[in-house]
Amino acid sequence: MAEEKNLAQNTDAPETPDVELEGAHDEPVDSANEEYPHGLRLVTVVAAVMLTVFLTSLDQTIVGTAIPKITDEFHGLSQVSWYGSAYFMCLGGFQSSWGKAYRYFPLKLCFIVSVVIFELGSLICGVSPSSVAFIVGRAIAGVGGAGVSSGGTVILAFCAEPKKRPTLMGFVGVAYTVAAICGLALALLIAFFKTPSSASVVPATWMQKIWHMDPVGIVLSMGAIISFILALQYGGQTYDWSSSVVVGLLVGFVIILAALAVAEYYQGEYAMMPLRLLKRRSLWTGCAYQFFFASCYFLLLYYLPIYFQSIRGGDAIQSGVDNLPLVIAGCLAVLAGGIAVTKTRHATPFMALGAALATVATGLLYTLDVDTSSAKWIGYQILAGAALAFPFQNALNIAQADVDSSDISTVTATLYYFQVLGGAFSISSAQCAFVNVLLSSLRTSAPGVNPLLVVNTGATELRSVFTAEQLQGIVRAYMEAIKASFAVGIGMVGIAFVLSLICPWKRLHAGAVGDAMPVG
Repeated sequence: MAEEKNLAQNTDAPETPDVELEGAHDEPVDSANEEYPHGLRLVTVVAAVMLTVFLTSLDQTIVGTAIPKITDEFHGLSQVSWYGSAYFMCLGGFQSSWGKAYRYFPLKLCFIVSVVIFELGSLICGVSPSSVAFIVGRAIAGVGGAGVSSGGTVILAFCAEPKKRPTLMGFVGVAYTVAAICGLALALLIAFFKTPSSASVVPATWMQKIWHMDPVGIVLSMGAIISFILALQYGGQTYDWSSSVVVGLLVGFVIILAALAVAEYYQGEYAMMPLRLLKRRSLWTGCAYQFFFASCYFLLLYYLPIYFQSIRGGDAIQSGVDNLPLVIAGCLAVLAGGIAVTKTRHATPFMALGAALATVATGLLYTLDVDTSSAKWIGYQILAGAALAFPFQNALNIAQADVDSSDISTVTATLYYFQVLGGAFSISSAQCAFVNVLLSSLRTSAPGVNPLLVVNTGATELRSVFTAEQLQGIVRAYMEAIKASFAVGIGMVGIAFVLSLICPWKRLHAGAVGDAMPVG
């Protein structure tokens, strides 16, 4: 009974209310007394987190670049959306569970377990003999990746006082953007991490811990995502948009989403996204912003390689080289963004600026064509990489600064949930636009070619399957399809800009822990 009472005191107590007036933090909590690692131990922990974040980001960038070749191996484009969506679906669906795990179980243990699960999924992908096996591996990797992405951020949040967190998050952004190849053994450097006193485990019984993982929310969330993806995969391809199958899936998506909202409301503290936290303007606006803003980034990761390989005729290696302007610009910008927030203690203005520039950059990428010069697509990628990376961690910085230390893992997982959910929805939406526009364009640009044969041919096999005369029309149709995918990204990041205008335009407090959101 005493243990349950202790849990109730830790989970049911209301949060410190949002700060509205200047001067409300005249006596901030002294963060100097917190137990933070220093020197070599801090460097080791940051390096370990960066290396493990490499794992999840590498998985995204490698698969995006390899998708055209994967379509050759498995003969077709019909399941391309699942290669990304299966990963993002589980990456988002299990974010809240890992967030609660980091609250009720030891940080280090949970983090290492998540890395092992991620590696298992990656191994399955590597040896998969079929498209279905590859998708299953991607889903398992997503489960582990959810723990890696949120866990690394939670660990860093407890490694530095609030005013230094944006800079550390910038280093994580560098790892996320560069996506260099690093091994599991290096990730285990996290063993040097000594858990700070502020990151102590919240006491709870095993049954309470299980319910806090919100299994009901996971099932409903996954069901809604699957219904949405299947509807977009079938619509206009396997079935007409007006067919009972497609309409039924879309209706099912709405019903399951409503059931998820009701379940989350009545579960209170057991919900994956507690209502008391979602009521905070800093969190719900940040979640909405990150959903749409990250969508554009993930979309470009998957469809720029298709442009380089199917339109320009490069192989996977050349495509990776062609993508370097996007990656290098993003690497430099995300680090600069973290430093800028640390120095100015302003985050929202950079979110608005980044979204505005990203809208312009994605619009420029939309103008790419069969004969676009190298100078243009290099310049467009540099602008896109910088615009998308510079404010990428800002919504998280704002949300973490607005809650008590015991809620950092929950808000981190919630924000990442919406971020990767945006990836799942944007990739499936872009693939739907891609295939439908491709089928429509083929009727006019290549009337003598069987559209289904084109769809079932790998993106890099086009030049070996079709004649030179047929190929001209097919490439034009492919270009129109890629433009349709980029148009989805333009819409997503444009909405993110509008959302940035309603995010809290306040300075991050320099010293308070937990209730650090701020004045002025």
